[in-house]
Amino acid sequence: MTTTEPGTLLTPAPARADWPTHRMGRFLADIEAKYDQSFATYEDAWRWSVENLEDFWGAVWEHFEVISHSPHTAVLEDRTMPGARWFPGATLNYAEHVLRTLRARAEDVMVTSRSQTNGSVEWTGARLQEEIARIQTGLVARGVTKGDRVAGYLPNIPQTLAAYLATTGIGAIWCAVPSEMGPQSVLDRLVQLEPKVLIAIDGYVYGKRDLPRADDLARIRKFLPGTHTVLLPYLDPEAPVPEGAQSWAEFTGRAGTETGFDAAAVPAVHIEPVPFDHPLTVLFSSGTTGKPKAIVHSHGGILLEHLKAHGLQFDMSEADNAFWFSTTGWMVWTMGMSSLLLGASVVLMDGDPNWPAANGEWSQWAVMAGTKATYMGTGSAYLAACAHSGMRPNQKWDLTRLREIQCSGSPLAADVAGWVLDAVNPALLLAPTSGGTDICAAFVGGSPLTPVWAGEMSCRPLGVAVASWDPQGRELQGQAGELVCTEPMPSMPVFFWGDEGNERYENSYFGAYPGVWRHGDWLVHTERGSWVITGRSDATLNRGGVRLGTAEFYAVLDALRQVNDTMVLHFEDAGGMGKLVLLVDAEDGADQEALETAIRTTLRTELSPRHVPDHVVFVDSIPRNPTGKRLEIPLKRIIQGAVQGQVMDVGVVARPEQIDATVARVQEVMGRP
Repeated sequence: MTTTEPGTLLTPAPARADWPTHRMGRFLADIEAKYDQSFATYEDAWRWSVENLEDFWGAVWEHFEVISHSPHTAVLEDRTMPGARWFPGATLNYAEHVLRTLRARAEDVMVTSRSQTNGSVEWTGARLQEEIARIQTGLVARGVTKGDRVAGYLPNIPQTLAAYLATTGIGAIWCAVPSEMGPQSVLDRLVQLEPKVLIAIDGYVYGKRDLPRADDLARIRKFLPGTHTVLLPYLDPEAPVPEGAQSWAEFTGRAGTETGFDAAAVPAVHIEPVPFDHPLTVLFSSGTTGKPKAIVHSHGGILLEHLKAHGLQFDMSEADNAFWFSTTGWMVWTMGMSSLLLGASVVLMDGDPNWPAANGEWSQWAVMAGTKATYMGTGSAYLAACAHSGMRPNQKWDLTRLREIQCSGSPLAADVAGWVLDAVNPALLLAPTSGGTDICAAFVGGSPLTPVWAGEMSCRPLGVAVASWDPQGRELQGQAGELVCTEPMPSMPVFFWGDEGNERYENSYFGAYPGVWRHGDWLVHTERGSWVITGRSDATLNRGGVRLGTAEFYAVLDALRQVNDTMVLHFEDAGGMGKLVLLVDAEDGADQEALETAIRTTLRTELSPRHVPDHVVFVDSIPRNPTGKRLEIPLKRIIQGAVQGQVMDVGVVARPEQIDATVARVQEVMGRP
């Protein structure tokens, strides 16, 4: 892999004259004409959008022809955070806007599924409409109405997408937990919501392993006595239906009938208009630092933010076939399914992308090539793993249709960014992004009108008033500060479920700067106008008064040969330097003594003597959640004596069986009991 220096210009911004070739450029031209503006650069347009929030979001509403069943009396009635009230008076429905495109593309394949459990499935727009209508019939028969919760214990398959749209179409509230979660992790989430209906599978295949879920489902049902269960057979088409549950065939009105699809017989989908801030879906925080927060997102907030993001920032249209690699419980899945709002089709994948090998037939690259995907949403950790393995996807698969890669979950190192353009497709737009489940959107990312610099994020999205602040609330440039959002966004949560008086909500985001959202990331605004996340502000290392971002370590260590993965932990003492511990997952057969010497030398020369660890501990794996995020904080707390189940939800850890051994090794070198 060729070395690429951070800040290297990989893709220049398009000429100002070429802006109209992108939807964002045409949108901004309309703004210029209507409001007598002139935007020489993207930054000019961004500044106008956050200084004129009402005009900007009103323009988004008009540009994307939002369907409203009653008029709004204002765009933003109150700017205060928390509590900003958007589009009061309007009634709408997120699902109706997806249905608009499904009806327009009824005969086109809109959902392509690749599953290691049941193979390949393709659904047209009409076929997806039929499934939505059938699920709605089943929900109504079980007494589900507006405001009720419907939960899915489901993988990333077409039925999950249909259930999401069916539920939200009638004004009920959707939530999903991925099928790889164990029963305790599922219950930690669903017990909070008391869903009226739970749709679950019997099991699934991951790589070469069959993973039944019947026993787990039985335990989950025991603690949800008021919830009606529907079993969707997936691992075994003849899976027995548990006592008291209902079969998918019966629930969808197919029991005893032909299962074939007849486009002429597609039943009508019901749409229930709801207020802008009516709950659409509940997304759960990772649960890696305590009980998962049940974050409630609204119909209008997700609709408006995702129309803007997909239509303008991603330049997505019905010409796209969008592949988003995600499990169903993460915000990336919700974001990915919104590709349908713009008329794009979607590719769903359920399975192990490293089976039978990282460059095998289930590689994300192989799936995209086989489905002719044009857009990729993936994890930065996945791209890094491919780069460090020496893989060159463009030599094995035809990826010339792939026009953009958006990656998130962790910072994208400069070397990996250079590798993407060299080894995947030099013509694509690379858009590293950082946002979160909290807003189901991005705080910083890319756009078709901005340059791409290695190891950095290009811009703040339109309408998103992000800055980097010091503790006194002064804006910083060139050094790390707290990522703050100084103006409301439509997709900020409406509340946390069960949070009496919004106490947890306010403490989570508004405790540091009253009236200003603090996200908990360290953010650097570079002299180029780009942005870099250097780590979580609560995981930042303080060595003798000097603050070190964890991302600095990883940018250097991820490029080292024979290093699979790393994690850096800092254990403070009373005013001293503390102890810096580096965990290393090395390649099989690596000379650990020589590798440790190389690591220490590299950190000393590339960063500083303060970055050299006191202890290097070789471990079998690094704790990460399914999005690839390193779990530094919860692991540190366990090492310090906290109870694992209280600070780390092992159901979201990629290899939970390795945690105890890792904790023991660190405690041993630090002399802890």
